[in-house]
Amino acid sequence: MSFVHWLVVLSVFVSLSGSAAYIRDTLAGRSKPNRVSWFLWALLPLIATAAALTAHADIWATIRIFLAGFLPLLVFIASFINRQSYWKLTTFDLLCGLCSVAALIVWGLINSPVLAILLAVIGDGFASIPTILKAWKHPETETGLAYAASTISVLLVIPSIPKWNIQNSAFQVYLLIVNVFLFFAVYRKSIINYFKHAKS
Repeated sequence: MSFVHWLVVLSVFVSLSGSAAYIRDTLAGRSKPNRVSWFLWALLPLIATAAALTAHADIWATIRIFLAGFLPLLVFIASFINRQSYWKLTTFDLLCGLCSVAALIVWGLINSPVLAILLAVIGDGFASIPTILKAWKHPETETGLAYAASTISVLLVIPSIPKWNIQNSAFQVYLLIVNVFLFFAVYRKSIINYFKHAKS
């Protein structure tokens, strides 16, 4: 294996460690995953994985997309084991979920793997909104370590992208942006306080 392939392997282990921390906190009732977000976070990357493979995307870049779906699926399942980890859904959460599913339906009606990947990114973005808002308002219900690990994981896998096209890079760039947003939402008070004390 080449150096960039080892980066993908390292990225996998980082993702696994972050997800393990989130699953642990979910089972303990400390983290309360929004099931709309986590279900769609599982579904859409798995669809994007199938689309990427159909479009003959690089397998090493596609591994990260697959993990972006498989690991949230484990979190979603864990949310049913401990009832205290359930986060009550709102109408807004469901509307975001419907928008996400709409992107999925359009994907099913077209015959374009590249457009399917873009729709999966858009759908995943809608799925992220409920958790971003929840993390902003109630950061104590989230495990920020998982989003930090996901950010590092994406940064590690980016050098392995052989060609910067939609098939190989669109979902990676999206994952980087959304995980940075989630990390900041969880830790923003600590980050702001740190810079305040650093200036004083």
